[in-house]
Amino acid sequence: MRLKVNCEDRLGLTRELLNILVEHRIDLRGIEIDTSGIIYLNFPALDFTELQHLMPAIRRLPGVHDVQTIACMPSEQEHNAIVALLRVLPDAVVAVDVKGRITLANDAACALFDQPQAQLLQQPLGPRLKGVFVSRWLEQDEPRPLSERVTIEGEPWLADFLPIWVTEESGERSLAGAVVVFKSAWRIGQHFKAMRHRESRHFDNFIAHSPAMTELLSEARRLAVLDAPLLIQGETGTGKEQLARACHRASLRGEGPLILLNCAAIPDDAAENELFGYAPGAFGNNARGKRGVLEQANGGTLLLDEIGEMSPLLQRKLLRVLQDGVFRRLGDEQEVKVDIRVICTSQQDLAALVQQGQFRQDLFFRLNVLNLRVPPLRERQKDILPLARQLCTRHAAELERPQPRLSARLADYLQHYPWPGNVRQLGNCLYRAISLLEGDELDVDDLSLPEQSGLPGLDALCEGTLEDAVKGFERLLLERLYPEYPSSRLLARRLGISHTAVANKLRDHGIGKHKK
Repeated sequence: MRLKVNCEDRLGLTRELLNILVEHRIDLRGIEIDTSGIIYLNFPALDFTELQHLMPAIRRLPGVHDVQTIACMPSEQEHNAIVALLRVLPDAVVAVDVKGRITLANDAACALFDQPQAQLLQQPLGPRLKGVFVSRWLEQDEPRPLSERVTIEGEPWLADFLPIWVTEESGERSLAGAVVVFKSAWRIGQHFKAMRHRESRHFDNFIAHSPAMTELLSEARRLAVLDAPLLIQGETGTGKEQLARACHRASLRGEGPLILLNCAAIPDDAAENELFGYAPGAFGNNARGKRGVLEQANGGTLLLDEIGEMSPLLQRKLLRVLQDGVFRRLGDEQEVKVDIRVICTSQQDLAALVQQGQFRQDLFFRLNVLNLRVPPLRERQKDILPLARQLCTRHAAELERPQPRLSARLADYLQHYPWPGNVRQLGNCLYRAISLLEGDELDVDDLSLPEQSGLPGLDALCEGTLEDAVKGFERLLLERLYPEYPSSRLLARRLGISHTAVANKLRDHGIGKHKK
């Protein structure tokens, strides 16, 4: 039988309550007192007649508001919750005292050590593990949480050692033991697999039927979860910023802020303020100061768009932030420390800018730890029609127009147009065409595109000899077709020649895997 007594916090009330139990000759098994003014009593079960006399007697005590029966004491409820939690945990959990002796083991731990809890209690944990000295860790002045690879019965496990501290009446902390959590290599692998599955969804919006785009997204998924700087290069309009945002969302910083700074659009005299911010009072009567994008991105990602346009002065200041993680706001004496990941995009070849002396070599090496190249649309021929249909669906919804069909003539035209503006140019021309369309089918005549030669650089072939022009055209043709037919056998079948001849030509021109 357990009772809950709601009462005032009155001196002597507990003694009066206990006197009633003595009068009724009730053996008290336990008592708990809550600071909010509740007394919990635990005693043997009573018959209905005894309970009828006991509860009114308690209610008559001055300061008692109510008495009711309850299922369990607060300590019992807490104990049952802990036991239930430990029972359902898939990881093995063991508690040890300051001597390293086992004081508690959940079902998974009993299965791991192949013994019931009754046999494990008071047994030393250390001899059961290889790879760590439990007693030596506990004997430290202030043992810190520790993660170590250990071996149990020849199998590898990851063990997390977590010290248990209790506060004495004097206010000092003392070590009461530790909790050890064991995770199997298989379960850790499952966790990473689940994370990768979650991360991969952030790239689902990309159209990737072409080998070039499939390979890019495969690399992006692997590099996104790393915390090193990432450099994304590609022509204008290829979707570098979209890829950078997907990499941020798929990273371990995905819940943190993503702050973008367009290095090409900001004037040089304002760039330093935007990047570092300034202290209160640094400019006139400004009493609040300003946080720069570095500080705003703390704990997340800073996306520097068109990094190749950054001024030499700002390049030097950014280099120090990447080296030390600290900077000073303008007009401030104290340094600010930030934890950020830097992702940069550029349509320029940064390596070429370094050779020309227009970009700092040391900064380039800092930024080019991880890198991705977004292929131009002309190297993604299999993606063009799916992209066009996706864009038509989006633009038709925005314009509140029926989604148009693409004629067969237009489909062929879209796939063979060189698209110097890439995906952005494709989207813009389709948006204009849909907004002016009077029927339900888009055709070539509905597009407004500048005439382009079928192969970029074709005009330059006219400047040399016939032999040079033939070789140049051959190179341009192979460069154009190789992304769509990325093997010598596929390309040979497309061109109607032997695969050995194609392999030799690819090697001669330094294309694809045959690059010298």
